[in-house]
This record gives sequence, C-alpha cells and structure tokens, in this order.
Amino acid sequence: MSRLDAFINRMTSQRACLNHAAEKTAHLGGPALELGLGNGRTYHHMVEIMPGREIYVFERAIASHPDSTPPDEMLIMGDVFETLPQALERFGPTASLIHADLGGHSPKKNDEFARAISPLVEPLLAKGGLMVASDRMYFDSLQEQELPEGAVPKSCFIYG
Repeated sequence: MSRLDAFINRMTSQRACLNHAAEKTAHLGGPALELGLGNGRTYHHMVEIMPGREIYVFERAIASHPDSTPPDEMLIMGDVFETLPQALERFGPTASLIHADLGGHSPKKNDEFARAISPLVEPLLAKGGLMVASDRMYFDSLQEQELPEGAVPKSCFIYG
C-alpha cells in the first residue's frame, strides 16, 4: 500500500470514528480531550461535530493553523506525562471522548508511546466514554470496539 493510500485510510477512518464517538457520547456531560493539536485539523473537526462541548487540547508547542487553534483557556501545555496526571486531578474520570493521533513515522515508536500513555489516559475516561486512537492502545479495563462504517481496520481504533 502506498503511503498516500495509508494516509487517506487513516484520515477517512479518523473522521468516521470521531463522528461515531461524538454521536455515541453526546449524552455525557464531560469534556472531550484532544491529545496533540498538530496543525489543528482534527480539533477543528471536533469543534464542528460537537458544538457546545468543551474540548481541551494537550500540546507541547502550538503550530496549528490560526483558524484551528483553541482559545488559551482550552489549551493544556506541556509534556503529556506531566499534564495527563494533572488533568486527572483537575477533571477526574469525566472525559466523554478522548482522541489521540500519535501519527509518527515509526510504528515502533508509536507503539512504545501508546504503551506509555495508556495507563495515564484510561483513568480520565468517564463511564460510557470512548477513546479514539490512531494506534492500538493498551488498557486494563477498556475494550476495543467495533469500527463504524467507513473506517478501515487497523487505521483507527475505538475503546470503551
């Protein structure tokens, strides 16, 4: 598969999974969390499909398009190994939806990172909440969910 096809599969799957997760968690009151802003495309999409829902973004350095940059009060700046535990103290297990697009170029590094942050992400999710990730995650109590129509297997994962 070409890198272009793999990218298209990942983006198509990400959109399908986020749309599905937003719909399935619309009844929950907690915030959504975006782990990594990048250029802001996914955050911008989340704002569009979840009007009125608080979306907090975790990032080390802002490099997004100005139209896709959250307001300062919705940014949690710093290293996720520090900010995720702080978020648990701040929010407790209330996140209705958590999204992470690890998306690096090294599958091995992505897997190592997923293994390292999984224990920090899992306690943030509310009962009935969903986690959407670009890579397989490693949770103790969350189970991998069936992908919605339009998502390509192994291009995106949903946990709940």
